Amino acid sequence: MIKKFLFSTLIVVCSLSAVQAQTKSKETNKLEDPDNLASQYFSQVMGVAVDATSNIKLYKFIYEWIGTPYRFGGNTKRGIDCSAFTKAIYDKVFNTTILRNSRDIFSMVDPLPKDELKEGDLVFFKIKSRSITHIGIYLGDNRFAHASSSRGVVISNLNEPYYSRYFYKGGRILDPVKNDLMEE
Repeated sequence: MIKKFLFSTLIVVCSLSAVQAQTKSKETNKLEDPDNLASQYFSQVMGVAVDATSNIKLYKFIYEWIGTPYRFGGNTKRGIDCSAFTKAIYDKVFNTTILRNSRDIFSMVDPLPKDELKEGDLVFFKIKSRSITHIGIYLGDNRFAHASSSRGVVISNLNEPYYSRYFYKGGRILDPVKNDLMEE
């Protein structure tokens, strides 16, 4: 009877030790994981929660373009406009070809309200116009990346009075559009 008790106790202690070792191993891996470190870095730099930074490629691409001046019709690091910046992100990060103009891009999306946006979705604005005049990429936590005509490539907040006033809709590229574009 005592042997069974000691044996059972030994099994419980070993099991608890194994669980504790696994937990420590996972914590160590999180600290040593470069993607986790990158997520933490980009979340701090861009003001987005760590759990919202799942696409490191997206954040790295945006980070490399931050500060690029705005140039209407531009598509290089010497100057870029909002739709070219969005097109470049979709080409390089999502391997998806989208149209060049913000109004045309809107025709490729499933419109979404602000509260349904996810990382990588598009945000559209009607700035002092009846038609769409501006586009950006949603990052999470109401933050989005875009090429601002006054500040160049920046991260902004949808809740800022200016963007809140002119926000039109969000959008997610339609699956049939993705499939058609990838087949070409």
